[in-house]
Amino acid sequence: MDAPTLAAAKPEDREGPLPALLLLLTFVTGLVDAISYLKLGHVFVANMTGNVVFLGFAIAGATEFSAPASLAALTAFLVGALAGGRLGSTMGQHRGRYLAIVMLVKIVLVAAALVVATIVANPDSQLLQYALIILLALAMGVQNAAARRLAVPDLTTTVLTLTLTGLAADSTFAGGSNPRPGRRLMATVAMLLGAAVGAYLVLHVGIVAVLALTLALLIANGIASYRVSSSTAPWTAGAGH
Repeated sequence: MDAPTLAAAKPEDREGPLPALLLLLTFVTGLVDAISYLKLGHVFVANMTGNVVFLGFAIAGATEFSAPASLAALTAFLVGALAGGRLGSTMGQHRGRYLAIVMLVKIVLVAAALVVATIVANPDSQLLQYALIILLALAMGVQNAAARRLAVPDLTTTVLTLTLTGLAADSTFAGGSNPRPGRRLMATVAMLLGAAVGAYLVLHVGIVAVLALTLALLIANGIASYRVSSSTAPWTAGAGH
């Protein structure tokens, strides 16, 4: 389907199953950031805005924040985003196939993180801390690049600032047309619930439990993505930038 025809299609035809799949990835973002912030030295593996701020705090001498940890997360995230962007350039013509490949990459990285967390005896070791930061930030960089390439409105999967801004600034109270309020609210709730579930498991069960749940959700998402990877429906055409 050419671009003008696709643009004129109904929203559900343009996006297909992508909103549901990306909402689950938004939940996953909450899970992994709960691990990284609560157990890996006050660093995020998905929210890079936070890491830039934390890096500034560390440079200014705030002892509870680590400049090396923030830099490791930022660097790994950028490498992951570069890989996700490269995959998009070569495979992004079919959104379903592209997402299926991205999910496979994320599954491998999170599985590696789970293995590391399981075999490293000391949960407070720097080896474990940096290995998990790097593996999870790589995975989230790939995810963020994919969400950008897929360009489903209000589903960036890793940040909510613009989503919440749109919810308020585009509302009827502000004189706007209030587009997609349900999706914006669901994205916010998904990340909130992911963070809450992740924090509970981290504090009461352990990192391994959160990583196992994350991997299970990614596998489920990967299976769903694989099932639509050969679809010829309108939504599969032409991933955005």
